[in-house]
Amino acid sequence: MPLSRQISTTSPVLSRRFAGRLGLFYGAVFVLSGTHLPFFPVWLRAIGLDASWIGVIIAVPAVTRFTILPLVTALAERRQALRAALRLTTFATASGFAVLALQHQPWLVFLVYVGLCSLWTPVVPLTDAYALRGVMSHGLNYGRLRLWGSAAFIVGTLLCGGLADIVSASGLIWIIVSVALCGAASSVLLQGLPSLPRSSGPVQDGRSLLGSPRFLCIIASSALIQGSHAAYYTFSAIEWTAQGLSGLTIAWLWTMGVLAEIVVFALSPRFTLAPASLVVIGAVAAVLRWSLTAQEPHAAGLAAVQISHGFTFGLTLVGTMGLLIRQVPPHLTARGQGYYAAASGVVGSAASMLSGPLYAAYGPGVYYAMAVMAGLGGALMWLARTRLSLQPHKA
Repeated sequence: MPLSRQISTTSPVLSRRFAGRLGLFYGAVFVLSGTHLPFFPVWLRAIGLDASWIGVIIAVPAVTRFTILPLVTALAERRQALRAALRLTTFATASGFAVLALQHQPWLVFLVYVGLCSLWTPVVPLTDAYALRGVMSHGLNYGRLRLWGSAAFIVGTLLCGGLADIVSASGLIWIIVSVALCGAASSVLLQGLPSLPRSSGPVQDGRSLLGSPRFLCIIASSALIQGSHAAYYTFSAIEWTAQGLSGLTIAWLWTMGVLAEIVVFALSPRFTLAPASLVVIGAVAAVLRWSLTAQEPHAAGLAAVQISHGFTFGLTLVGTMGLLIRQVPPHLTARGQGYYAAASGVVGSAASMLSGPLYAAYGPGVYYAMAVMAGLGGALMWLARTRLSLQPHKA
């Protein structure tokens, strides 16, 4: 069924306006990710930081994701201030990058980046919580909203990649600052959310989520499947370079993956399978994908591997959000997203640390370990679907 929980209670004009402004904001948020992810390490190297410092600094977002992030999302939810929290965190992010651009000492860069990431990493979970509230209130589709983020990620990567040939490596940080400012400006356009309906029963708090086997199975299963991408994110470009592929070819292979997830998001309103089934399909696709990747495919094989990203990442995300809409009470949406992001951060960090020594020992064989991880996630979701009866939450 389409990823929406109820029929819209607002006019079509207001719903379209909400969707348009949220789509713009999603785009601004992910343009920043598209510029930061590939080129921030290049700037760190350009200002003279050695590999050990770069490794420590790059690990900061993963740490804040499962430490500070849940606290921020819980605070925003208790105050019923998702829109205000998004404005605060995006403006703080832009300011943080501007301050960071002026630092050159390793320990200062590290300290500023810790403070920056403490307010930057909650942005996507807060945005997803805001979007899911919009899905419930305006009868919208999550996939159609989220695809703007994926499209913007490609734009950000290509934009910064093109400018990197013109701007010095030490000046790349100012491109990131400019993009962050655009994200902050777009947050001003976000509309307010309708008030939550009063619950006739006892009011649940965040502890009720952590005590729910269904919720824990959902976030653990999704975290395992998404975490299985760790070796791909870390070593794919290295492996493809060793195979003799050009930088442009590698860039296009990455772009193919993001385009595939955009297609999945665009078609998601037509999906009729239950969300749990979508997650299981995503897990099966991941097992096949990583098993094929371990064989070091060329040409058509690599194209198939990258197109399958639409299933391993996109379909898993659509299914997970569908489950969270059904299992998490509306007044706990932000906290649910915070716990989900924290679980993904823990599993992703562990998978990244595990993949390093495995790659050093077995090379592309590391992907077999990722296939096992994805298979465990799919098995967990299958058990939850059959044994726990993942039915819609009743407020």
